[in-house]
Amino acid sequence: RNRFAGSVDVVVETSPVDVHMIGFAKVIGDIAQGAGRVLIFFIVAFAITALFLYVYSSSFRLTVTVLACSLVAVIWQLGALSALGFGIDPMGILVPFLVFAIAVSHGVQMITSVRAELIGGAEDALIATRMGCRRLIVPGVVALLSDTVGFMTILLIKIQVIREMAITASLGVATIILTNLVLLPVLVTYLTVTDDYRAKLRARVEMTAGLWRRVARVAERGPATVVVAVALVLLVFGAWKARDIKIGDLHSGVPELRSDSRYNIDTAVITEKFSIGVDILSVIVETKEEGCIDYDVMDTVDRFEWHMRNVPGVQSVIALPGIARILNSGWNEGAPSFRVLPRNQSVLVQSVAYVPTSTGLLNEDCSVMPVMMFTADHKAETIETIVAEVKAFNAEFGREDLQFRLATGNVGVMAATNEAVSAAQFPMLIYVFSAIILLCLIGFRSLRGTLCVVIPLALVSLLAYALMTLLEIGLKVSTLPVVALGVGIGVDYGIYIYSRILNYPGYYRKGRPLHEAYARALTVAGNGVLFTGVTLAVGVCTWIFSPLKFQADMGILLTFMFLVNMLGALFLLPALAAFLLGRQGEETE
Repeated sequence: RNRFAGSVDVVVETSPVDVHMIGFAKVIGDIAQGAGRVLIFFIVAFAITALFLYVYSSSFRLTVTVLACSLVAVIWQLGALSALGFGIDPMGILVPFLVFAIAVSHGVQMITSVRAELIGGAEDALIATRMGCRRLIVPGVVALLSDTVGFMTILLIKIQVIREMAITASLGVATIILTNLVLLPVLVTYLTVTDDYRAKLRARVEMTAGLWRRVARVAERGPATVVVAVALVLLVFGAWKARDIKIGDLHSGVPELRSDSRYNIDTAVITEKFSIGVDILSVIVETKEEGCIDYDVMDTVDRFEWHMRNVPGVQSVIALPGIARILNSGWNEGAPSFRVLPRNQSVLVQSVAYVPTSTGLLNEDCSVMPVMMFTADHKAETIETIVAEVKAFNAEFGREDLQFRLATGNVGVMAATNEAVSAAQFPMLIYVFSAIILLCLIGFRSLRGTLCVVIPLALVSLLAYALMTLLEIGLKVSTLPVVALGVGIGVDYGIYIYSRILNYPGYYRKGRPLHEAYARALTVAGNGVLFTGVTLAVGVCTWIFSPLKFQADMGILLTFMFLVNMLGALFLLPALAAFLLGRQGEETE
């Protein structure tokens, strides 16, 4: 393919003839070429993450330890996939990015917990790690299980490529449980802690303490009211825009590639100048044996062909009755008056006898006659219109011995996929949120605390749909799992922050104001939560520059969800807690 494409490029550059290539082999080659560049994005994301991690940890050894454990998680994930007989397609190739980012973010929470113990007076790394793990084990397990469950719910979608991505992601998070909650703490215990390092950590905490004290004021009733009011406005805006989200593609051209790609430019030229293209929908006409020599059957199919030819979005239609009319005219010296379907069965036999089954217009016994439609594009609106017209025609003219079945061809597959996506979107979110609520109830034993964690997630999910509407990103195979992934990972912020608040009984459970407990929690964990959000965003934001459109869309949406979920955990969670928990802590109910 590369040699052929290169030869064509040479012809284009050295000849006045315009050469445009379309077809399945060409588009698969372009997708594979674009997917190969993902390694560059991984290297860039790794370098940026390493730099941020070093700045945050102030330790080269600690940085290497966290990065090594994160890479081990990715390697184990890829090995497990290979052992189970799975591969990675262009859509799933981004999952290792995600696993690496999740591993680093949870590693940051671990070193944050260890640093807090060192600042608090722990003698060495062993004691600090032991005490830090005790505080982190419950929220860490709940957070990672939430990630896993969020990915596993995607298996409920009856689309194979999405199920494979769910398996890939679930295996990755399962390996993180081992690397971050077992391997990383063991390795950290071997690190040497000097007095200079302790002093550096204390100075870092004191430097940001003022900022976090100001942020903590959102846990007071006055500022909390403003935050909740803003959240309500965003809720209304999100619900308003989310109603307009479309199922399927919203742009012409191959959806996997950008609109300015060579392939999509060639497709636009061919579609504009000819009555063909790359988008085909074939309706399968099922009838009795030898239906192609029955005038009533052929006449109904001919009417269907004419009807669909006049549907907006259909460029041309090819079916057996149309060919039979041309052949009948040919048998009569090409007279235009004979370009009709002959009512006489013997003449009709003569008109279809020379149409071979290799044309794809009939089978051996004439019980199946596909009607091929070339569409102007595969936009969601175009597909919906065509499918609705086919169903309406079948409902009106279909009978026991004649049915118009949907559909084959790439547009037919898209139509079926769009229906599957539409049916799966709401059940998937219900399963994800149900699982997260259950895990939070088990981990925190508090309904009000669970609501504080889950409500910001629901708001961000709604805003993600609104963003898709604003950016004209349709809900399709590549974007449907994004919300589930974002929710499953975004819950980590709330879990870690809420668990930190519970770790200060002197401030929270004995009647002191909630904002004091939150200020103390942020002083220790605020930097970690902020860095976690940035780390996750950096891990996926490089996808935005991918030559593959669906990878860029996933990068935009995941970056948005990671950052906004972080803001929701830092501001909306404590604001809700100010109303739901009140002045005195209510850890259990």
